Amino acid sequence: MSMNHYRIFLLTLVTLFSSVICLHAENALKGKKVLVYTKNGEGFVHDNIPYAVACVKRLGEAHGFEVEVSDDPAVFNESYLKGIDMMVFTSTNNEVFDTDEQRLAFRRYMQAGGGLVGIHSVVGTERKWDWFKMMIGGRFVWHPRFQKFRINKLDHSHASMEGVPNVWEKEDECYLMHELYPGIRVIMAHDLESLNKDQEERVRELAGNFGRFYPAVWHQDFDGGVVWVTALGHHIKDYEDPEFVNHIYQGMNYVAGKVEQRDYSHAYATDRDTPVRFLSE
Repeated sequence: MSMNHYRIFLLTLVTLFSSVICLHAENALKGKKVLVYTKNGEGFVHDNIPYAVACVKRLGEAHGFEVEVSDDPAVFNESYLKGIDMMVFTSTNNEVFDTDEQRLAFRRYMQAGGGLVGIHSVVGTERKWDWFKMMIGGRFVWHPRFQKFRINKLDHSHASMEGVPNVWEKEDECYLMHELYPGIRVIMAHDLESLNKDQEERVRELAGNFGRFYPAVWHQDFDGGVVWVTALGHHIKDYEDPEFVNHIYQGMNYVAGKVEQRDYSHAYATDRDTPVRFLSE
């Protein structure tokens, strides 16, 4: 068997494995239209992006949802977004919108009941926009070197945790953040004690008041929208690994199960920085 045929065989097994795991949960993604957004601003760009896109496309084929892919911020207009059920921001980083009108369109989409799944460096996206940082859960600041460490499941009953190991040992990057928003609900946590000790001082400094465990995967309902974020997923091989593919599917399926038809009568923002109602009333 050639290497190319072997890779095709492996990808087929990954998709089948994901399908088998997901039979236990209702497929809320079926018939949905998903936008995968990949724009990066100036700075580091992850090489995992095309692999993540291919992963979501395979999931779409396996579970009956439509996938559109774009790195063009011009798609963030109300007319186009009304046809999008949910979005995946996969390793977006830095400023991913060209104008405040596009930022406003994204915010109004979320206020109308939109859904967002964020993967990996999504927490480094739009670092100067306070609303986005609250919505996504924080602002990336640093990570220790790529290494094997443990991620612990905290909420065993959460729908997106189906098929996810209770203690997940994998190679990845342990993201640390500033401006953590207290409204997020953490469902998996990095075990900081499982990291190599060569950068321990810096880890402890940035982890702040957190002890052994630090947010790795979380969700929240924020300003009308539904958000699910995993800080995992640095390596290209993740997107062909059955456990990680299931992790992404479960997050997407959770969000899809909570979003309904968008209702723009709930979209009250008139600019990107309109005060969040539930925080200002």
